[in-house]
Amino acid sequence: MIEKLLFTHAQSAHWVTQPTRRKSPRPVSYDMSLILSSLTLLLLGLVMVASASINIAQTQFALPLYYFWRQLAYAGVGVALAIIVIFVPVPIWQRLSVPLLLLGLCLLIVVLIPGIGYEVNGSMRWMSLGGIRFQPSEAMKLFTILYMAGYLIRRREEVREALSGFLKPIAVVCLITSLLLFEPDYGAIVVLFTTVLGMLFLAGVPMRQFLLWVIIVTLALGTLIVLAPYRVERLTTFINPWADPFNSGFQLTQALIAIGRGGLFGVGLGNSVQKLAYLPEAHTDFLFAILAEELGLVGVIVVIGLFAFIVLHAFAIAIRAERKGLEYASYLAYGIGLIIGLQASTNLGVNMGLLPTKGLTLPLMSYGGSSLIVTCVMLALLLRVDYETRLI
Repeated sequence: MIEKLLFTHAQSAHWVTQPTRRKSPRPVSYDMSLILSSLTLLLLGLVMVASASINIAQTQFALPLYYFWRQLAYAGVGVALAIIVIFVPVPIWQRLSVPLLLLGLCLLIVVLIPGIGYEVNGSMRWMSLGGIRFQPSEAMKLFTILYMAGYLIRRREEVREALSGFLKPIAVVCLITSLLLFEPDYGAIVVLFTTVLGMLFLAGVPMRQFLLWVIIVTLALGTLIVLAPYRVERLTTFINPWADPFNSGFQLTQALIAIGRGGLFGVGLGNSVQKLAYLPEAHTDFLFAILAEELGLVGVIVVIGLFAFIVLHAFAIAIRAERKGLEYASYLAYGIGLIIGLQASTNLGVNMGLLPTKGLTLPLMSYGGSSLIVTCVMLALLLRVDYETRLI
């Protein structure tokens, strides 16, 4: 009943233009294949967090499952929020997109204030809300997608025909990334810039103009690397981690050893050696390496396959929504598919030595409440887009 009232209100509101819905000949349900694939990654992530963190949790807190119970709590919050979000019509998110972007900008500023923001490993990325720490940068990823989808509708012709239509959202992202630089969170900057460029490309930005700005953004990101010595060190380490395997290349070489030990079927769940104080951040950024060690190539293929299914499914949903005239929903689905795919592929690339270390978690799987909760909300929005598309 609540869902029906919200959807009716969103349809009749003057601030959104949507095609007229007709009554479906049969009841429309939510996409079970997307739900099951997401839950599989979530549950597998919980198992791997428990396995990868058991040694460090015992050492730090004398509680072997300390990180597992916290991750389980985060998963509960994420699923609860997803259930709420899935009943909220997409047009309401369209109306809230600008206020949410402003909220995100305020949070990025507040987190930099000493005494409010918390510094962890040299980065001021966390703040406390009701005794619970979270990363505003994770929420900002979602808020940026919501805003961009609305912008691409409001400025449709300007985006496709004028340079100003391209520059305005880039200016907004530059403002966001300038705040992220103060934390610093270079990984979030790369993901946000790439996602926004991808959404602009899908919205019909002229190819010549798009390629020009891809080059400009690439040069700008390259300059940021050169200006920070630790980023240069990460880049040189990525190129040849074995040149200094006991210092700057230690983390990557240990990750590669873990992946190599896994073989075809792995050493068995819980039997990883690398998680025993050899591989730093084994339950967060390098969870995939422990999974590869314990579950082998079979486990790697399953995880990559599930992520590929979710991303391709998101693009399929976006295409269906676009064909039925639900432009905002279409761009929203494109953005969600892009950001999940980019973050997952970047994390996998870092673990396998294909990309420099970025500090990005593996969506739904790595330990971290902010990332897990925001990803659950994104997937709920994707399910809602699919649901509304099939109502027409």
